[in-house]
Amino acid sequence: MKRTTRPPGPRGHALLGAVVLVAAVTSSSVAAADAGPGPFGVTVQAAATKETARVGALFHGSGGHFCTASVVHSAGRDLIVTAAHCVDGGGAMRFAPGYRDGKAPYGFWEVAGTFVPEGWTDEQDEDTDVAFAVLADKDGKGVEDVVGGGNAFATGRATGSTAVTVTGYPNTLDTPITCTNKPTVHSRTQQRIECPEFAGGTSGSPWVNGDGEVVGVIGGHQQGGETDDVSYSVVFGGEVAALYREAVTVFSTSS
Repeated sequence: MKRTTRPPGPRGHALLGAVVLVAAVTSSSVAAADAGPGPFGVTVQAAATKETARVGALFHGSGGHFCTASVVHSAGRDLIVTAAHCVDGGGAMRFAPGYRDGKAPYGFWEVAGTFVPEGWTDEQDEDTDVAFAVLADKDGKGVEDVVGGGNAFATGRATGSTAVTVTGYPNTLDTPITCTNKPTVHSRTQQRIECPEFAGGTSGSPWVNGDGEVVGVIGGHQQGGETDDVSYSVVFGGEVAALYREAVTVFSTSS
C-alpha cells in the first residue's frame, strides 16, 4: 500500500529507502536526473520540466502530502487522475502540480469533486483502483492553463509494448522521484513495474509512455505494492475508458 493515511506516517522500511535515495541523488544521480530518467530501472530525483509540472502531490486540507496525481487533458482543463484508494475517504484535499522543495510553483488547487468507480466504493475491487478529481478554477483558469496542458489519458495499450516513466512523491520527500522501465504482465487486469524507492505517498503516480500518454497509475494490486521496489497498476481497458468518459462528461456539465 503506497498511500499515506491520516495522520501521515511512513511504512516501517520507507524511511531507510528514502535515505538511500537521497544519498544517491546527491552524487552521480544528479547528472542523470538533469539529462533524463537515466537507464531502465533506476530511480533518480526528477528534474523540473514541462512533463513533471503535470505531476503533483495531493495534500489533506492544510496537512501534508499523502498521494500523487497528475493532470490529464479534458474539455474543462481541470481534471487529474490518481488511485481510487487515495481519494475514497473524502474530506478536503488540495493538489500542488510541480511541487518541489516544499514549494508549489503553480499554486495549490482545491479538489472540488471526485469520481470513484462503484467497484471500488462497493467492494474495494483492486481492478477498479483508478479515480479522477476535478479541480476548482483559479482566477478563471483551469490547471491545464497554468501547467501547459495535460497528458492524454490512453486505454487499450498492450502492457510492455513501450517503456513508461513513473513519477511520484514519497511521503518522506518534498521533491519528486522518477524511473523509466518496461511494465510486465501480472495478470489479465494488472500490470507491474520494477522501479526502486517508490515508497508510501507514491500511490497515484502516473505511468507515462513516450507519446505523453498516461497508461497506468500506481495502485491496483496490493493498492500499488507492498514493497518499495515493485509497483502495480490496473490495466487500462474498456471499463477505465468508460470511467474517464463519464468523469469528463459529468465534470464538464457541472462546471
